[in-house]
Amino acid sequence: MSEDVRPEHQEDPAHRQRPEGDVPTERRERVLWTEQLVAGYTPDVDILRGCTVEVRTGELVGIIGPNGAGKSTLIKAMFGLVPVRSGQVLLQGTDITGRPAHKLVADGLGYVPQNNNVFPSLTVEENLQMGLYLRPKEYAERFREVSDLYPLLADRRAQRAGSLSGGERQVVAMGRALMTGPHVLFLDEPSAGLSPLMQDSVFEAVSRINEAGVSVLMVEQNARQCLDISDRAYVLDQGQDAYTGTGAELARDPKVIELYLGTLARVDG
Repeated sequence: MSEDVRPEHQEDPAHRQRPEGDVPTERRERVLWTEQLVAGYTPDVDILRGCTVEVRTGELVGIIGPNGAGKSTLIKAMFGLVPVRSGQVLLQGTDITGRPAHKLVADGLGYVPQNNNVFPSLTVEENLQMGLYLRPKEYAERFREVSDLYPLLADRRAQRAGSLSGGERQVVAMGRALMTGPHVLFLDEPSAGLSPLMQDSVFEAVSRINEAGVSVLMVEQNARQCLDISDRAYVLDQGQDAYTGTGAELARDPKVIELYLGTLARVDG
């Protein structure tokens, strides 16, 4: 079975309609942001200690940092899966702090967890149907749009998700999240556990989502490739945003290279 899950590069309607595609990222409106977020899994143990990040319309924003920095906790707290003790999460200016995850999906947020992100005993199509089970009348149209973005989903629609490669399962998981038409998509370590070739394919799949007009907030351990595709990025350390800038700026920042990327991540120039 081929493991190449890279989407075809035909121009599709969603790509042509990308909002604010020609507007510099610094001039785009904020769609989602946090203000001094403090959160943790257990009482009296704060994983996030005043974290402030933002996602603008049409941006791909990366979150990198060492293990234990609070990267996954950040998007889980924003998505209502981890208790927030102080600070705010705002969606288009509305406070959504602590709002249940199922209501956030209705508000226009999508979330793809790192693990257990497909139903392995169900077919690809059944997985996608689960993503839109509350709005079944919209399924045919949404399936057409999402499978235009990722032809793999139509090609393998009758195949059980558990029989797919790791990268293909990630595409199914992202496709299911896209079925609701989210404004912002959270991705938690989409390349985790994949071979280098499959990581390339998944990062290309993430870029394709963003090119279709969906704002993306992605937590990723593969810092180099994350920065390569990110409009902007944040480096989290000990639950706080230690550095921020464009992906290119952080990839060339001597302190970020030394502390977080390592000598193998150095680039010329």
